[in-house]
Amino acid sequence: MRVLITRPLAAATALSARLAALGHQALIEPLLTIVDDPEARTRLASALEDAQALLFTSSNGVTSFAVASERRDLPAFAVGDGTAAVARQSGFARVESARGDVEALAALVERRLKPSTGPIIHPSGHAVAGDLAGRLAQLGFTVRSVPIYHATAADRLSADTVGAFRAGQIDAALFFSPRTAATFVRLACAAGIEHDCARIAVVTLSAAVASDLEGLGWRQVVVAEAPTEKAMLRVLDGLAAEMRRSGAPNQ
Repeated sequence: MRVLITRPLAAATALSARLAALGHQALIEPLLTIVDDPEARTRLASALEDAQALLFTSSNGVTSFAVASERRDLPAFAVGDGTAAVARQSGFARVESARGDVEALAALVERRLKPSTGPIIHPSGHAVAGDLAGRLAQLGFTVRSVPIYHATAADRLSADTVGAFRAGQIDAALFFSPRTAATFVRLACAAGIEHDCARIAVVTLSAAVASDLEGLGWRQVVVAEAPTEKAMLRVLDGLAAEMRRSGAPNQ
């Protein structure tokens, strides 16, 4: 299948390689650009002094943390397997994946840690989805959310992406966050390709992401059974199998 990837560039490049291994062709259109906060190192240095663990809700948080701090001695709890893999690649020896969403991460922390041991640090972007700190506060934990990067939304779609939509050269699109979904809808309407979406199947990480894609008349919108990249790729394989059975081109 010909698949549009809308993740930030580093994550999109890694996903493109995985899609190629599965026999798909990828077009990368990063709708968010990750920029490290120049104050991140100072913020983290003070926040980490008496911390017992780190929480990572995205691979962006891991990579920005790795730039801003040399600390790898704390256990790292990741929202999903992809984020956990990036944490291991960044030098963390103790990494656990919640294999789910923010609620699953909070449940994992509750099982593994004690509130009395010390604060938990959540390196994040300046815009945070969900209320992980509030959920853990209800369980007695102190969470320090430390913004260490900015995620800047694109102001237009690339000519390659607009051309591919108009020529019917995209079979499916992957969306991982509500903000990315909302950004795409805005930019697609600005580019005048909203009607071209009727030929494209969309796979989303969650129902919240799917909700922000409404209004473009997609051929099909499928929410992955679990909020993980692996689950999304299973959906994509199913869509590819349907195309083969129907005789539709997927090159």
